[in-house]
Amino acid sequence: MKVLIIGSGNMGKTYAKSFLASRFIYAHDLYILDKNREHTATIPEIPSANIHYQAGNFIGQADIIILAVKPQDFAALAQQIKPYILPEQLILSIMAGIKMETITHLLGTRKIIRSMPNLPAQVGMGTTVFTSSPEIDKKELFIIQNLINTTGKSVYVEDENMIDAATAISGSGPAYVYYFMDAMIKAGIKMGFTPSQAELLVNQTFMGAAHLHNQSQLSCEQWIDRVASKGGTTEAAIKVFNATAVNTEIEAALFAALQLAKELGS
Repeated sequence: MKVLIIGSGNMGKTYAKSFLASRFIYAHDLYILDKNREHTATIPEIPSANIHYQAGNFIGQADIIILAVKPQDFAALAQQIKPYILPEQLILSIMAGIKMETITHLLGTRKIIRSMPNLPAQVGMGTTVFTSSPEIDKKELFIIQNLINTTGKSVYVEDENMIDAATAISGSGPAYVYYFMDAMIKAGIKMGFTPSQAELLVNQTFMGAAHLHNQSQLSCEQWIDRVASKGGTTEAAIKVFNATAVNTEIEAALFAALQLAKELGS
């Protein structure tokens, strides 16, 4: 099976390295198309003959084509690669906001998988939500999911509109976590910890809490109850969160992200 990745920025590079590290795809079956030579120079495992800087007949040799370019660059790219696209090729898009209908219109092909990965894919801990056009059969979907899962875990959705919701939840989600972590680190420094001590405390707390949650059947609310004993310090903090409606504000922020994702895709 041959895979062509178009665009070798952060996510394109992440996919290439994940495929190779998992041995799901071997280097001689992996191709890169990117106009930026600096990007491709950082993937030395791929044979130089498999790295291209402009569209050509090699595009038709790929079984799967991954679109990993910026959404605003796709229209121009589509004009360049459309003459080489074949009906049987699978097109996997990781472009934010570009709908399957648009990809079909610009490339003239119907075998489309649209996905929304997130940044932790760079360390094999990513979350990807994906959907597909009706022309993709179960075997092809299984192959695509195996490819995606080399970067972490995935969730398949029938409704393409859920990709926008995934953008708001998991796509943007790491930034929300970093925002909360940053606030805790700064509070820790004000309390007297050194910056390195505060960062260690917060980083380990987030990793430990997530791992503990993943290893149990308890909900987040149940874990909060276990940590927050009555009249204790945790309860004092939770009361402040509740009084200032932090949970409501978080929900509002996520819906703002969802609304923008919808607007970008329209």
